[in-house]
Amino acid sequence: MNGKLQSRFLLFLVSAIIIPHIHAQEPVFQTFRDTRIINTQSIETLPRKELDFRISHRFGDMFGDNGGWSTLYGLENAADILFGFDYGISDYVTVGISRTKGNGPLQKLINATIKLNVQDQNDQGTSPFSIAIVGMTSFSTMGKSSNPEDINYFNSFFERNILNGQLLMARKFSDRFSLQISGGYTYRNIVEPLDQNGLTNLGVAFRFQLSKILSIVGDYTVPLSNYRSSDNGFHNPLGIGFEFDTGGHVFQFNFTNARGIVETDFIPYTRSSWGDGEFRLGFTISRHFNL
Repeated sequence: MNGKLQSRFLLFLVSAIIIPHIHAQEPVFQTFRDTRIINTQSIETLPRKELDFRISHRFGDMFGDNGGWSTLYGLENAADILFGFDYGISDYVTVGISRTKGNGPLQKLINATIKLNVQDQNDQGTSPFSIAIVGMTSFSTMGKSSNPEDINYFNSFFERNILNGQLLMARKFSDRFSLQISGGYTYRNIVEPLDQNGLTNLGVAFRFQLSKILSIVGDYTVPLSNYRSSDNGFHNPLGIGFEFDTGGHVFQFNFTNARGIVETDFIPYTRSSWGDGEFRLGFTISRHFNL
């Protein structure tokens, strides 16, 4: 990736911070319970001076060639692991830093994220949707290979980076049901032959409240690329999970065919198929602290 495109993306992140927030009268409370759904971000930001410490884990395939009883249905394998912190700079701006094992060609990732809530849904009908913008960059700390054919040969610093931006729009239709749609763009500096550096995606996610503390959540992402077909071994990321809210602690367990956890990983590199039993158990523990 050239320096000009890198600069444009950084300008996007800076612009996101200074975009004025559209203040809604009596905004709708908690369209989603967490800042992430399963694979995708939600429109929720953290309150000002609130810290979110998060651990996420994806196990191996439950079934298929690499699952079954021989791996205790994937529990003996780790597809990806995340631990990180998010912090509310204001009620409308959240920044985060995390570390993931990674499951694409570039691994050992440090991820930086900024999310801006630009509009709140309200009950008066003047603002029917909540809108958020998310920007992130992932930096690979893999060792440099001496083989020019390896993806981690790294001709330049920029080849270690992957960039992603998402526009999220959500509506809370009732106390029980919320729906979100999203569109985004991922830019990778190093790609496989026949692949393209830029990748656009669309997504949909939902939350359904089953009880006071229990919700069912799900999300589905579609990378818009002819190269990303099942003939080339790619599949669209799909997740379904259960979310428990106990106050300052949110626990979720889920099932998804995505091996990677962050957008720069699961959007371009999901190769597991639900139909072949290549989905996995995952969980997330999120703990909030007021600083």
